[in-house]
Amino acid sequence: MSTHASDPLAALGSLPGVADAVDSVRKAVDRVYGHRVMRRRSNEISSEAALRGARGSAALSGADWALEEVRRRTDFSADPEARTVGAALRLGAEAGQLLSIWRQSPLRVLARLHLVAAGEQGESVGRPRLDGEAVDEPLIASAAPSPAEVAGRLDGLAELIVAGGDAPALVTAAVVHGELLALRPFTSYNGLVARAAERIVLVGSGLDPKAICPAEVGHAEQGRAAYLAAFEGYVSGTPEGVGGWIAHCGRSVELGVRESTAVCEALQRGAA
Repeated sequence: MSTHASDPLAALGSLPGVADAVDSVRKAVDRVYGHRVMRRRSNEISSEAALRGARGSAALSGADWALEEVRRRTDFSADPEARTVGAALRLGAEAGQLLSIWRQSPLRVLARLHLVAAGEQGESVGRPRLDGEAVDEPLIASAAPSPAEVAGRLDGLAELIVAGGDAPALVTAAVVHGELLALRPFTSYNGLVARAAERIVLVGSGLDPKAICPAEVGHAEQGRAAYLAAFEGYVSGTPEGVGGWIAHCGRSVELGVRESTAVCEALQRGAA
């Protein structure tokens, strides 16, 4: 077993409110996995969760479309909002293909996620940004770290993931999400990539193996102001701030569970 001294992610489990958040998330996930509809129609729930998660992630990145518009649309190239929604949908479809690679080579997965989100070739696509390259991330106003700092912190994050450890899935997912949002390693779509990486951790860890608990839904439901306030707590590095961010991510998973539970209920009634 890893010790907390050598497993910094596990040590975060003792921060204020984190143990309660981890326990609450586990109970919520267990409840939806126990729903009778899941035994017969889990693929439908997974597909719907991916769609709703993509809608939520795009909303946080400035493209707040109604779910039916996301479902109906086929062309996502017309304007910046459409491109954002298209990127979120592509990431939702791609994340499941990258689970086996994540634990061995998280940086390779992040590069792939950015390539998929950007949906195009270009000098800055699929690699961390270089000196002099601007960051297009509408949600985060604070200055982005330098490419040199980004490289060092990404390497550190990757080492923690590859090493594994005893940290609960929620803790690891929240740190991956928060760190990528703080670093903004790519020239574009960093928020979408950060939330897709959070999903990969939650699914790959075994907490949500069928990908039916879309945290992105909960992040969007709690709103951009709450998201940014929690993120600022993470960036502050204080025990309360980091613990608050992890708890916020936990609440987002629970709201994603609530969304999928409603889908299960609708399927059971024959209304969807």
